Amino acid sequence: METTSPDDPYVGNVYCDQCPCRGILDLIASKWSTLIIGRLEEGAMRFGELKRAIPGVTQKMLTQTLRKLEENGLVNRAVHPTRPPKVEYSLTDVGVGVTSPLAAVRSWAEVHLGVIEQARERYQERVAAES
Repeated sequence: METTSPDDPYVGNVYCDQCPCRGILDLIASKWSTLIIGRLEEGAMRFGELKRAIPGVTQKMLTQTLRKLEENGLVNRAVHPTRPPKVEYSLTDVGVGVTSPLAAVRSWAEVHLGVIEQARERYQERVAAES
């Protein structure tokens, strides 16, 4: 695996505004990336299978996100020479490497949903009372 130069002052410090890691965080922290990677963790899938497996994702958003994940080396797009061509998406080794942290985030969101909803309600009530 190729790494960046340790001499680069912007590498490896996500709190630096010039660090390229911020783009990676933006990609993997997106809702759609998190859900797509979670589904591909189950195995290779075709576009239509992914779309059905992730209710609410539009064709445009699924296409854009898959392209970004492929561009950044997290997803592999394989075109099989059949008629019509069969296209499958799967995780690369780098993509597999991010599955555990993203699974933890998805699980945390599910476990804490009630607490978050209560906090939202309290906040809205406070804002309404202050108006």
